[in-house]
Amino acid sequence: MEERLQKVLAAAGVASRREAEEYITAGRVKVNGKVVKELGTKVGPNAFITVDGHPVHRERKTYLLFYKPRGVVTTMKDPEGRKSIADFVKDIPQRVYPVGRLDYNTEGLLLLTNDGELAQAMTHPSHEVNKTYEVTVPGIVPQDKLDLLRIGVKLEDGMTAPALVNLLGYDYDKNLTRFTVTIHEGRNRQVRRMCDYIGFPVRYLRRVMMGPLTLTGLRRGDCRELFNEEIEELRAACGLKRDPEKKPAAESKPEKKAKPAGEGKPKRTAVAKPEGRKPARPRFKPEEKPAKRAEDGKPKRIKKV
Repeated sequence: MEERLQKVLAAAGVASRREAEEYITAGRVKVNGKVVKELGTKVGPNAFITVDGHPVHRERKTYLLFYKPRGVVTTMKDPEGRKSIADFVKDIPQRVYPVGRLDYNTEGLLLLTNDGELAQAMTHPSHEVNKTYEVTVPGIVPQDKLDLLRIGVKLEDGMTAPALVNLLGYDYDKNLTRFTVTIHEGRNRQVRRMCDYIGFPVRYLRRVMMGPLTLTGLRRGDCRELFNEEIEELRAACGLKRDPEKKPAAESKPEKKAKPAGEGKPKRTAVAKPEGRKPARPRFKPEEKPAKRAEDGKPKRIKKV
């Protein structure tokens, strides 16, 4: 995929985009041995670029799935000295940036990448990439209040688009309600403001899905590269064409080998149980059938808050 020359220079850390444009018009940039002075010139992934005779090393595209914990700011540097995303990706040689934001007290799924095209497509409202959140609020929320979220509510910055809301259950002993909200808009603190509107402020908020991506296999603070298959699914969800570049470090998901005839069922892997007393039996009483997990099709168990 070809990109504008000044964009490539900025992405490689040579200079800001505006400074890169000045380098080009001054004749300091060569592409495949030829001086390029025209702004807007596009170059392919294999073009050899030099600035003042020094080769420009282009970063390969990197896509990271990150489980942001609470108490972490969604920036690469915080002037107040709080913990930021940069503290979790120190060993990544490429410069990656978060796609969208999660506020300081919200945890969950976050995509980090240096692919500007994909980042812009995911955050643009016209592509309507779904994002799903698990919400816990104090009080027993009646269905008519949840219906308001499904229809759309009027916030200070306008009406929200209809949301997909699924009630997970009530904890009558603790006076709590749990449900999921799926939206495609990217307004600041939108889910929290929507819950404030219906009179049930958020106590706990976690993003569990963004497009085809989920938190499966990740713990708080974990980070992993996406598989090629996941990248293509993400691009398709944003309406982008298949990326022609091969990503060597983001390998495709391994295919399942066919089981030889005559073999028995595969052994189940034992899961270590936490030490200490057994967890109390969940008190949530679902009023509706819980939504199925996107990744495995099994009904989601309701855990005690």
